[in-house]
Amino acid sequence: MSETPLQAAGDLAGRHILLGLTGGVACYKSAELCRLLIKAGATVQVVMTEAAGQFITPVTMQALSGRPVYDSQWDAREANNMPHINLGREADAIVLAPASADFIARLAQGRSDELLSLLCLARPAERVALLIAPAMNREMWAHPATQRNLAQVQADGARILGVGTGFQACGESGDGRMLEPAQLLEDIVAHFQPKVLAGQRVLITAGPTFEAIDPVRGITNHSSGKMGFAIARAAREAGAEVTLVAGPVSLPTPRGVQRVDVQSARQMLDAVQAQLSQTSQVPTVFVATAAVADWRPAAVAEHKIKKTVEGQAPTLQFVENQDILLTVAQGARARAGQLFCVGFAAESHDLAAHARAKRQRKGIPLLVGNIGPAAFGQDDNQLLLVDEQGVQELPRAPKLVLARALVAEIAQRMRGGWAAHAPQHVGRGVDAGTSAAVQP
Repeated sequence: MSETPLQAAGDLAGRHILLGLTGGVACYKSAELCRLLIKAGATVQVVMTEAAGQFITPVTMQALSGRPVYDSQWDAREANNMPHINLGREADAIVLAPASADFIARLAQGRSDELLSLLCLARPAERVALLIAPAMNREMWAHPATQRNLAQVQADGARILGVGTGFQACGESGDGRMLEPAQLLEDIVAHFQPKVLAGQRVLITAGPTFEAIDPVRGITNHSSGKMGFAIARAAREAGAEVTLVAGPVSLPTPRGVQRVDVQSARQMLDAVQAQLSQTSQVPTVFVATAAVADWRPAAVAEHKIKKTVEGQAPTLQFVENQDILLTVAQGARARAGQLFCVGFAAESHDLAAHARAKRQRKGIPLLVGNIGPAAFGQDDNQLLLVDEQGVQELPRAPKLVLARALVAEIAQRMRGGWAAHAPQHVGRGVDAGTSAAVQP
């Protein structure tokens, strides 16, 4: 039985991964990848080429996977003496990490002279994906023959997970490094997620903003950006092209997501409008998770404001920041509803009432509410979805789990003709009930 996003015990729970190792020093990363796959809930069957055994032992991979390692097409442990058939039929995906230049050439030519290449050739391609993590010297990676082979392998139905850039074991630096285990895990998990936003372009804001008072001080809030970054990852997993406009946070960028870093609310608005004004690749979904400052100091001091002898605090004058979500929502209506807008409301009390009112004021089809003090900086959250039908609660769960559920809700509403049901009344000004430094 398939699991809903809120029921999954682990990102890869119930999945069986065949992890193939070919000859390359990057085999040391395969040990950590195996551990991460199992931690994510998968079972892992390791198959190694003879060359891979020169870099890491089958004993190591058996200890990490908890299963005997296969390295020969003549392995007699299979009752029918057909490990190249049986192992592939049992797998949900075959992951080659590392995949050497030589092995990629074998795949391109359809050669099958040892167990792992036999497995790849004999796999039921309509059901068992082949995910390839190349690893090789930068010159080997850039060689036209390698690039031709990669193109052919992709045309034959495999998916190339890409390579990293940096220092290589040979002492050179450049493209060709195998991706890090955590990056590969993210790509493998993404492979199994439903592609409910395929063909969509999603623009997301995340994190706080910082409004400068002087060169060393400013106004901000406790938003960590974790919810917005989780939504960016979930949207990318769902097949969308994702751009993330991030306030000052130190979170790693999700795989495959384009990131634009900003500091202030005005910079965030400029970055959002720049994305929306593109003549091509215009976003179709806008998710405003950022905790944007409602106000900013009217003037920024050129130098640090010093204490006075009398100890008198300085007087600050504030001006209102332009409401990013309201501005975008108004523009979306001007474009005849071609942009699905989702807002976030971080409240401290009366969440449902404030969220309903905010959705109506902003004129958007979906508003997501949460209690800010219970969510900022946390790895889990509890959400309230508010639309024209009423209120739906998503119970407390990890933020990535909630993000996947939200993405599924967005996709469902987009399929259901949301534009005709978006509220038409739009208010003005800053929301009542939000803090001086926070406009969710």
